[in-house]
Amino acid sequence: MMTGLFISELERTFKRKKTAAVLAVYAGLLAFIWFFFQRGGISFFDADHDVKIDSLNSAPLLLRDLSFAITFIVIPMFVADSFNGEYTSGALRMVLIRPHHRVKLFFVKWAVQCLLVFIILCITWLVGTYLGRMVMPHVNETTFLGGQTLGTVGALLYSLKFYGICFCIFIAVISIGSILSVLMPNSILSYVATIGALIGSVYVSDKLSFFFSVTDSVFHELSRPNSEFLVNLLFPILLISLIINLFVWKKKEWVG
Repeated sequence: MMTGLFISELERTFKRKKTAAVLAVYAGLLAFIWFFFQRGGISFFDADHDVKIDSLNSAPLLLRDLSFAITFIVIPMFVADSFNGEYTSGALRMVLIRPHHRVKLFFVKWAVQCLLVFIILCITWLVGTYLGRMVMPHVNETTFLGGQTLGTVGALLYSLKFYGICFCIFIAVISIGSILSVLMPNSILSYVATIGALIGSVYVSDKLSFFFSVTDSVFHELSRPNSEFLVNLLFPILLISLIINLFVWKKKEWVG
């Protein structure tokens, strides 16, 4: 039954016009930014550290220029449409009429959102890695923030770790967005509330600035030896947000 729910959620997700529109906008941004990558040849680890783009560092730098769109456009739109749009349109009531456990349905919807972001990141990584090797200046080693000089294998592992940590942050954004989408009366307010929460996190604590500047924060974390960012901060936030999600999801009066 879990597999059937997952496939059904995937089908509903890809049938939505908003899904196609957001993916088309992201594809356009990907092509647009890559065009300027080739023309300029310069990117940034953060606002204070610029870097020449080469065949080994192109994938992380490409994501840096796209992460803002993923955080503030792609994820909030997808999550609001899935968790709130279906409720306000009545589609979710039709699903819940069937004997599906609410917790299972929540995790299916959450997993589909995570899968969408994972696919987007995989495509971005492949484009950045492949075109970096084909178009950007070929080098045998490259230097990342903090003075880490890495060869071909080391740069590849760095890139995968970079994308992996970004993915974990995006999962946390999905989880926070899903809470707000369940609580808000319509999808527009869900989207605005998610954006507000991400921006507002900067004012709550400097440690939460990774919600606003995802890739800059990850570059800094990877420049620190023995960073415990995932264990001490990100995973607890993810766990707490999932617990709140389950509580709200169970208490919500979906069928009226």
